[in-house]
Formats: sequence, structure tokens, C-alpha cells
Amino acid sequence: MTTTRRLLTLTTIAFAGLLLSACSDTTTETERDESGEVTERNDDASVFEIKVGDCYDLPDDSGSAETTEVQTITAVPCGDPHEAEAYHEVELEDGDFPGDDAIQTETANACGPAFDTFVGLAYEDSTLDIYQLFPTEDTWEQLDDRLISCLIYDPSNPEVTGTLAGAAR
Repeated sequence: MTTTRRLLTLTTIAFAGLLLSACSDTTTETERDESGEVTERNDDASVFEIKVGDCYDLPDDSGSAETTEVQTITAVPCGDPHEAEAYHEVELEDGDFPGDDAIQTETANACGPAFDTFVGLAYEDSTLDIYQLFPTEDTWEQLDDRLISCLIYDPSNPEVTGTLAGAAR
């Protein structure tokens, strides 16, 4: 049996008009314990709160191959069923916005090799997939957004509990 795999390389973080604010009225701060782990589900967590090790439910349109602009994501305690886990992040250097193609190349270069290390198996051989968040020109210029966030998920099981670190599948 063959399965079709998709790499969501075109998922972006972007805002428009009055939504250009990291502290928008549509987001709420995620509750964390003293070690920084998410303790309560937050359906309106800002994408700027994503931290490596956090677990999330993906936006409803995450299966689309089209560019998706997101402002919020659902943070979930990793011990509860969740769809994805932040496994790697890269902060890009300051300067002028390098362009969409350069950002997407940087994102692929950051998330791919880190996936192999995190899972313990090459992406091409894995049944797991990647959801990527990266800056747009607007967030780069208006919010000083330089962060690429790499999330891992299992397309066949949207109810993962715990981490996928070392899953080797």
C-alpha cells in the first residue's frame, strides 16, 4: 500500500490590518507551570508563543497545500491527546527581508535535518510529517519576526499522547 505524503512548506505566519499585533485581542496567554510546560488547553494561543517541546492541535486548514496564514494555534498539554509537537526552531538573522523563496529554503533547511535527528529516522522513510511556521514580509518588518518553528505530526493519528521524540517511524 502506498500513501501520499505532503510536506507543508508553505504554512506561514501572517497578519493583516489591525491584526498586526503580537498581543492581539484574539489571543490569550498560555498557562504554563514553573518548568515552562503547558498546563491547560488554550484554543487561542499566539503563534509567537510556540516553544520547542510544546504540543498543539493544528489549524483546521493545515492539510491544505496552499499557503495558510495563521495567527493562533491551540496549545495542549503534551500528556493530553494532541496533533503536533514543536521539535525545532531557528531564529533568522536581522536585516532586510530576504524574500519568500529564501525564507522557504531556510525553513526546509532547518526543519528537515532536525526532523531526522528528533525522530531517529530520515523524513523520507518516516510515516510522520512536518508543519512549518515562518515569517512573512509583513511580520518580519512590523513585528520583528525572525523565528521558524518546526512541528511534527502523525497524519494517521491526530490523537498522539506524549512526545514523538525517538519514534523511529
